[in-house]
Amino acid sequence: MTPIPTTIASDAMHEALHRVFGFRSFRPNQREIVEALLSGRDLFAVMPTGGGKSLCYQLPAVLLPGTALVVSPLISLMKDQVDGAVSNGIKAAFLNSSLDPAEQSRVMQALLLGSLDLLYVAPERLALDYFRDQLIRASISMAVIDEAHCISEWGHDFRPDYLSLSSIVDLLPDIPVAAFTATATHLVQRDIMVKLRLRDPFVVRASFDRPNLSYEVRFKEHGDAQLTSILRKFSGQAGIVYRTSRKSVNDTAAMLQKKGFRALPYHAGLSDQERQENQEAFIRDETDIIVATVAFGMGIDKSNVRFVIHADLPKSIESYYQETGRAGRDGEEAQCIMLFSQADIPKVRFFIDAMLDQEERSRALDALSKVVAFASANVCRRKTLLGHFGQSYPKDNCGSCDVCLGLHEVVDCTTEAQMLLSAIVRTDSRFGAAHLVEILTGSDTKKIREFGHDRLNVFGAGKGHGKKFWRQLIDDLLARKAIGRSEGLYPVIYLLEGGVGILKNGERVEITRVVEQKVEKPSRKSAGPAASPADAPLFEKLRALRKRLADEQGVPPYVVFSDRTLHEMAALKPRTPDEMLTISGVGEVKLARYAAHFLDLIGAGGK
Repeated sequence: MTPIPTTIASDAMHEALHRVFGFRSFRPNQREIVEALLSGRDLFAVMPTGGGKSLCYQLPAVLLPGTALVVSPLISLMKDQVDGAVSNGIKAAFLNSSLDPAEQSRVMQALLLGSLDLLYVAPERLALDYFRDQLIRASISMAVIDEAHCISEWGHDFRPDYLSLSSIVDLLPDIPVAAFTATATHLVQRDIMVKLRLRDPFVVRASFDRPNLSYEVRFKEHGDAQLTSILRKFSGQAGIVYRTSRKSVNDTAAMLQKKGFRALPYHAGLSDQERQENQEAFIRDETDIIVATVAFGMGIDKSNVRFVIHADLPKSIESYYQETGRAGRDGEEAQCIMLFSQADIPKVRFFIDAMLDQEERSRALDALSKVVAFASANVCRRKTLLGHFGQSYPKDNCGSCDVCLGLHEVVDCTTEAQMLLSAIVRTDSRFGAAHLVEILTGSDTKKIREFGHDRLNVFGAGKGHGKKFWRQLIDDLLARKAIGRSEGLYPVIYLLEGGVGILKNGERVEITRVVEQKVEKPSRKSAGPAASPADAPLFEKLRALRKRLADEQGVPPYVVFSDRTLHEMAALKPRTPDEMLTISGVGEVKLARYAAHFLDLIGAGGK
């Protein structure tokens, strides 16, 4: 590959940035990455979801002669990625098993004729001798490895088929190789660079901070009622609810449907057709909520996801970060809520204990402990997340997590903890959490009467607090290892050494509780101009127009324009094509294709 001179590259890339993508300036790190690729240098980049990763290789692909080869792990998303590129006037195609032989042949011919800027392929195709032979004959400008953490055994989504990518530098020795991922610790980063054999790469570790996302951990209670209460606050908005098992996905989706929500399930147990149809419905704004296992979402391009709810514990901090990162890709405000209870830990342990490889099991347990620590601690969520990836957060208060917003209060529960520990001792550590709570709250149950627990001096001693309080206190004492919970179908609670000091010496116990009256939505952190409440009706009309145009063209609505672009239109109300070009996300091709429709609507006052 012949590098583009720096002065030419600078002028050309800024012109193409506006002409093709409709942006007047780069986001952080984008310019440096584009310049590195234009100069022919290998690249390793960690960029958070929503950080503008695709532009970093699509822009050089437009400027460089030849075709940029993009290796992407999910066949189901390639068409949407290509639709998005084509909507900006980029000559793009994908090559995978969803195409019939004639279609595959046409794509290969376009590649060999040099008429493509971008070609998306799955990693398995790189292992095919025939395809490798064709690549040697083609003019390839660069190779891009998306979701590069999949090549690392230390990554959270290791895929053996990615290992074949290590041969790219031998197959195409004269082109730059670029590896992109949204999540990589320093250990994963080193492993990726070694396995891909990157040559003196330009390394970028963008900030992991997503300032438009707010983070919140809530004590998990009354599962369905709690979840529906949260979802009603996001009425009509797109979001993802993550569950651990296929059964819980099906049950939750069915429950939400009965309550009037537009919700669909997604997991590996569904047929390929149903899974694809449900994902398409979500991407095309035909359903609001996807209830899913973690099989859903890697690399999803839908930009207007306004919330991500973890109704069960994520398996690692890396997974949590990537899954929450699917919210707010358009830069608009989005919320990430985790429902947490110590009772969920045994469910995750069940899957971990089934692992045959001791090293894999050990890594999974370590990852679980870090997730539990994140959820249990009364420390800024953003600071903790960034710290996991080796990045410090400079502020004392992030202003957009439950801890920093003061949604919790610290309460001295030493006396109550002693009551609970006493109940454990006086029942000989033979009973589970639910029965202990019944004792403390003075419940008149058959089981309590049969065991004579209504005669204990702690019976009813805690009736001044509700059962939620006692369940949360048990969770807290489990987290601080004052008590333990046995394994098995009927786990019992027992005293640990850490609880002895509390019971006998009165060591102080504090827990954090949600302050219901102080719950408030974080301030809007959109990168675009703020829309006033008066703009909301116009924004909704613009959304409806976008959906109609997208349906006519068979593409997802966000491919036409992002929510951020529509918010700017609603706020600035452009009246001419030149004014429309000043809107972020409106390039020349989209101006020619869509602008007249939107200008007519805005000019008519949204009627």
